Amino acid sequence: MEKSKREKRKGEEEIVSVLSLAVILWLMVMEMVYYLETSFTYTFIPDTEFSEKLKINVDITVAMPCRYVGADVLDMTGQQVMTFGALEMEDTWWELDPDQRIHFDGMQQVNSYFREQFHSIHQLLWRSGYINIFGDFPKRRVMPNKEKDACQVMGTLEINKVAGNFHITAGKTIPLPRGHAHLAVFMDDKDYNFTHRINKLSFGDPAPGIVHPLEGDEELTEKSKDARAVFSHICTPNPTSLIIPDLMSYQYFITVVPTYVSTYSYRGSTFQYSVSEQSREIAHDKAVTHSPLLQNSHGTPGIFFKYDVSALRVNVHERHEPLLAFLMRLCGIIGGVMTCSGLMSSIVSLAVDCFTCRFFQRHTDKTETVTTSQKTTTLLLATELVQTETQPLLTSTTITSNMVFVSDAPQSSTPES
Repeated sequence: MEKSKREKRKGEEEIVSVLSLAVILWLMVMEMVYYLETSFTYTFIPDTEFSEKLKINVDITVAMPCRYVGADVLDMTGQQVMTFGALEMEDTWWELDPDQRIHFDGMQQVNSYFREQFHSIHQLLWRSGYINIFGDFPKRRVMPNKEKDACQVMGTLEINKVAGNFHITAGKTIPLPRGHAHLAVFMDDKDYNFTHRINKLSFGDPAPGIVHPLEGDEELTEKSKDARAVFSHICTPNPTSLIIPDLMSYQYFITVVPTYVSTYSYRGSTFQYSVSEQSREIAHDKAVTHSPLLQNSHGTPGIFFKYDVSALRVNVHERHEPLLAFLMRLCGIIGGVMTCSGLMSSIVSLAVDCFTCRFFQRHTDKTETVTTSQKTTTLLLATELVQTETQPLLTSTTITSNMVFVSDAPQSSTPES
């Protein structure tokens, strides 16, 4: 019976050992996966690259013919706009063909998701290594049977890394000794339409993990027609006699942040930016400006990107966990699991014994064994005591009999003499 108990105990220990080994292997695999994954660190330092140039990459479509559109940059240095380079302007159609519309809508939705969830997917974007996530804009396959009514402004400008204003407005640019002017004297109010679509607006060289918030943005001036009709009813009793030009001012306030990216797939300097925007209708007519919602709504219609450069540079580094820390965690896993398995084995064995009443049976057996041994010890002690008390009596009897035998001997010899 004792042998069967030992075999059963050995079987339980083998089961615990196999389970412990399985847990150790699983934890080691998970630790290996964690070690192979990289992490990112972000540090902020003052930007000391004062002489560095800032690139503006532009691809914007405006719903006006190119003969009415002018685009240039004016920064804090007051340099001539011609020194920054020139953008290409190409007449096109505002409506996109089906392939282009599918591509632009997809880019708009994906970029909107990136802007909202960047805090949770930024590491995935840094690791991806994809520089052009959306791909190139597809070529037009369907040509409309009408005159081209839009202008595509595209290209790259190298400007000073200071605050400035990149704008697209009506009229061609005329350089002046202290700035520039836009000549729009041959335009009617009905020619203004700053509905625009931003296919690309980025700063610096392309880099993986950078999200450009304005890409995929589309603003339509037709959205304000209902509001203008309401304002016309408010401001004049005869709305049909009042013609409100489609004059809109779109302002984007951009903060450009110098960024150094150091990952296993890319290493270099670039720029990322954050933006807030504001749009308002320009109404110079006195009858319209009497409306409380459009009072003091003066200004220049156009699309304005007012940017400023941050004084801090962001450094993004991708790194692995140190090998020594990885080995120490592996040793901790092995030691911890073995210790816990031994402890759990004892606890489980005790619980099973208690549940099956084996623990109490063992205790009873031990008590009976102790009682039996005590009884045996008592009997031995009693036997020894009896022997000790009986031995002197036997000795005395023996001596007496000897004495009697000795005393009888002379009496038998006397008659012979």
